[in-house]
Amino acid sequence: MSRTPAPRVNDFVIKIATVNGTGSASANTLLMKSIFRSGVPVMGKNYFPSNIQGLPTWYEIRVTKDGYVARSGRVDIMVAMNAETYARDVKEVMPGGYLIYDSTWPRPALLKREDITVLGVPLAKMCNENFNGVRTRILMKNICYAGVLAALLDLDIEQIRQLLAETYAKKPQLVESNMKAVQLGYDYAKQNFACPLPLHVEKMTKTSGHIMIDGNTAAALGCVFAGATVAAWYPITPSTSLMDAFKAFCERLRVDPETGRKNFAFIQAEDELAAIGMTIGAMWNGARAFTATSGPGLSLMTEFLGLAYYAEVPTVIFDIQRVGPSTGMPTRTQQCDLIAAAYASHGDTRHVCLYPSNPEECFYMAVQAFDLAERLQTPVLVMSDLDIGMNDWMCRDLQWDDGYRPDRGKILSEEQILQLDKFYRYLDKDGDGIAWRTLPGVHPKAAYFTRGSGHTQYGVYTEDAAEYQIVMDRLKKKWETAKKLVPRAVIDATAGGDIGIISLGSCDGAIREAMDVLQTEGVRVNYMRVRSFPFTEDVERFLAAHRLLFVVEQNRDAQFRSLLTLETQVDRSKLRSLLHYNGLPISSSFIVEGVLEEVRPRPREQALGAAG
Repeated sequence: MSRTPAPRVNDFVIKIATVNGTGSASANTLLMKSIFRSGVPVMGKNYFPSNIQGLPTWYEIRVTKDGYVARSGRVDIMVAMNAETYARDVKEVMPGGYLIYDSTWPRPALLKREDITVLGVPLAKMCNENFNGVRTRILMKNICYAGVLAALLDLDIEQIRQLLAETYAKKPQLVESNMKAVQLGYDYAKQNFACPLPLHVEKMTKTSGHIMIDGNTAAALGCVFAGATVAAWYPITPSTSLMDAFKAFCERLRVDPETGRKNFAFIQAEDELAAIGMTIGAMWNGARAFTATSGPGLSLMTEFLGLAYYAEVPTVIFDIQRVGPSTGMPTRTQQCDLIAAAYASHGDTRHVCLYPSNPEECFYMAVQAFDLAERLQTPVLVMSDLDIGMNDWMCRDLQWDDGYRPDRGKILSEEQILQLDKFYRYLDKDGDGIAWRTLPGVHPKAAYFTRGSGHTQYGVYTEDAAEYQIVMDRLKKKWETAKKLVPRAVIDATAGGDIGIISLGSCDGAIREAMDVLQTEGVRVNYMRVRSFPFTEDVERFLAAHRLLFVVEQNRDAQFRSLLTLETQVDRSKLRSLLHYNGLPISSSFIVEGVLEEVRPRPREQALGAAG
């Protein structure tokens, strides 16, 4: 017999197991949006294959009244639509949970677990009887399970109809067919099961002032607002959707309404080398340009990044990190490019990196990246990841200051050029390591040869030791200036005490939830989220102020910890790594377990203490 759980409203996890290419994304998005519009915080994670149609895919929806944005590490309701993964899917359900499957084909093996409730719905049979065409029946079966869940979770059926009308506004005939499938599932559940389940949705008002958006779309919008007009790229998962979104925004916002002329350039290059080369060239010419890639593409771009660093050409790169090494797992998430990005290229090279923690920050950091790149005349890399980039997150409404003006940095106007006796491209006149630059075509008096080879502060070729070192020392001084300009760390020291957690990027949501759980266990920790490289002085202060520091990151080799030990004065003996690198987004339970294992006395220590 199954064990019926106690009622748990607005606090459970649904996982949907389907087959890639069957249209399940539409049904899953419909469900999540319906919950969101009920005023209930919700989170969605998509785990999909990287190669061909027909392979398993999963979608996880966390309904969370407390507004948590990380995986919980549990599954309360499993919708098992893929026969090939039944065994795996059944095992994931928590005791007292529910499993929903297509009972058109009886699956006695599903009934072996006595601690869960199995709900069979003849989805294929109903769709075969009500729709024509093999493809249509497959698609409608997924929409049908959305109707089943709507009844079981007590979702507003009229709200679902409205969402379908918005989704298919240009194809009204699809609204009725999809709504018919939803109603089939809804009615079957109402007639055959006790609805709603103890795990269900009740309306709240906690989503007011929030939107659902993925990080790649938010970053693309940020590029538009920052004034970017040139994008060069080569397709690679998971960055492609950022470029697609930028193109779509530009076609709406960067086309002259009178002439129809496009005021942007969108170029699919032949490879990543060409893409970064075009980006550097466009920025050198004065346009705001960028490229987006992932680990393998970043590897190919490193030589050009070294050129941009040494020749001091502003450049913006979005690295949507995925699992490596090599091709790795293209549709899984990690933070495994941290060191590659920070020191990309050979020689003494350091690059400014920004670490957004969610789509909201992707939007704002896109703007910051362009301003920093031009202010510092150097490459800036925005280090997102697949979890942020391709999953839908609940974020606060994006705000914009109409008074914003791009920070173009030290660019000489024609009037300023004419007042100079002579122009020297790499001469530091202000003592901050940043030389003045000019744009091509402004005036011949300020023309110069952009060199990736050894050059003096006057811009001429050299192999002289002293002259070379002057330029390298100035670049180091510029790095010190960058520390004053990049975003500062976000620090929560309200817990007091001498234990801290340090992290970056998409670990943030899991850490904040873990801190709440740890507090119930009597463990209070301070938290610092680093938002940029180089590290600002507040990072040094936080490191120095704590006896024990947990470094949380999503890679095997503790890359963030390595950066901290290389670039700060931290005592390494204080650092403890919590490393999550299986390709799935990090959960709060992983952090809680790691912290408790370290701070709580081990059994032998407890025995010795008692004996003493």
